[in-house]
Amino acid sequence: MTSAPTRPIPVVTPETEFYWTSGRNGELQLQSCVSCSALIHPPRPVCPHCRSKDTAVRTVSGLATLFGFTINERFALPGLNPPYVVAQVALVEDPRVRLTTSVVECDPNDLVLGMQMEVLFENVADVWLPLFRPSADQPAPAPLPEDEIDPREYSKWVRPMVTTDKFEDKVAISGIGASTLGRRLMVDPLSLTIQACERAVADAGLTFDDIDGLSTYPGGGGGDSGFGEGGVTALESALRIRPTWYNGGGETFGPGGSVIAAMLAVAAGLAKHVLCFRTVWQSTHDALVREGEVASPGGGRIGGPMLWTIPFGGVSAAHTLAQNAQRHFQKYGTTRETLGWIAVNQRANAALNPTAIYRDPLTMDDYMSARAITTPFGLNDCDVPCDGAVAVIVSAVDAARDLAKPPVLVEAVGTQLIERLEWDQSTSTHEPQVLGPAAHLWTRTDLTPADVDVAQLYDGFTFNCVSWIEALGFCGIGEAKDFLDGGHNIARDGVLPLNTNGGQLSHGRTHGMGLLYEAVAQLRGEADARQVADANVAVVSSGGLTPSGVMLLRADR
Repeated sequence: MTSAPTRPIPVVTPETEFYWTSGRNGELQLQSCVSCSALIHPPRPVCPHCRSKDTAVRTVSGLATLFGFTINERFALPGLNPPYVVAQVALVEDPRVRLTTSVVECDPNDLVLGMQMEVLFENVADVWLPLFRPSADQPAPAPLPEDEIDPREYSKWVRPMVTTDKFEDKVAISGIGASTLGRRLMVDPLSLTIQACERAVADAGLTFDDIDGLSTYPGGGGGDSGFGEGGVTALESALRIRPTWYNGGGETFGPGGSVIAAMLAVAAGLAKHVLCFRTVWQSTHDALVREGEVASPGGGRIGGPMLWTIPFGGVSAAHTLAQNAQRHFQKYGTTRETLGWIAVNQRANAALNPTAIYRDPLTMDDYMSARAITTPFGLNDCDVPCDGAVAVIVSAVDAARDLAKPPVLVEAVGTQLIERLEWDQSTSTHEPQVLGPAAHLWTRTDLTPADVDVAQLYDGFTFNCVSWIEALGFCGIGEAKDFLDGGHNIARDGVLPLNTNGGQLSHGRTHGMGLLYEAVAQLRGEADARQVADANVAVVSSGGLTPSGVMLLRADR
């Protein structure tokens, strides 16, 4: 197959050239470990299974099992107009290796998980993209490969605590603040950051002169794409806080990671009051791109970890999570209605929150009939791009008790990475990076899931919540369908009040920082009409298809 060079194409390096050019001869080649015979993908200088550095290039059969697929209806790319199929295939020689790919030469409605696929290549410029189609001779669908670690077994992989002297006991959240939140506000993102920070500092009864630490995510790199205001550099330049400690970077589990970093700094004595902030202005940024006022991001060849997915149309976390959800559906009997109860619940909570973007009622019929985004996700499975900033202050616990508001104490955190980080190589039936951190959390506390009064769980998509609910033990693995049926268990008066501010699905996408704000408000008893009675313990998760993490907070009573 040949085509004009319109489809996005990856950067080709000496380490990956064999993969992107072997299709010239009609062959699929992967890196292989000489010591243990494992296939390695993406290519690495060391085998992740045995850590041997003795690797070679191996030609494989080009046969694979259809491990997942989603029919994209929303996103468009040069050379890829919807609908198109984004898929993952597990290679027959080593099913641990999955390739994100395009499925072609078939009716998407005929695709079945477990069917046999065969490779073919599309030449775009000097790259031969490995695409897949159903094999002509089609055996019965095969069982899907199992994960290397069973979802129920993650606690066995958690390292024991290094010391019983917990850093969590030395810190507290002393202040919270949020800017105006809305769609296409058309304001400078740094002004939103400053507004949120001013409100957090005032909430704690502090001044900016008291702030001796700054922490943010993703840092300065997010400022030109709608995902930040320029980080610590921008805020410090505007306010001249002169912190004794600061932190900013994208390689952590969203703003939750930056807040836990602040806790560590305070517990270590590097700072006394750390101002943590997160700003988004994606809805304005996207509008400016459409109007030609801001250059469209990207251009040229695709680099970074997304080079393995974008050439095949996998441009969004939705395309990966949709396939995780599909496998969860098949294995455990989960349905679209299961996801729908989460969306309906978030909207009911948002109706009581004057700052939420979407407050109109949402019924199950509304949810089921909404336009498709990428199967099985529809419009209401996806969070709301918005503009806004949220700030929290992490203080030394003794200092926090002398401030304006009751401190919110930190009971435990869960941060351990156990799953693989690459999206398409990680867990099959749950969002990557929830099972490990969730298991880690419960080893750092005597509390149990039954002690949690309110849960603020990351919901970039409805399926994120399903993963967290099961991973944290609020129901068993694979039992979300029954737990969520009818929405009663997650209602404000249910056994697990969930995302009481409306979550990111209805309140707005603040990448988890708004969920932390809401947890603090609930534990203080300041959540107004959406307040959960006697809320003393809250769990908050952060990160969706990044490394993820989780915190357990409690009121100081």
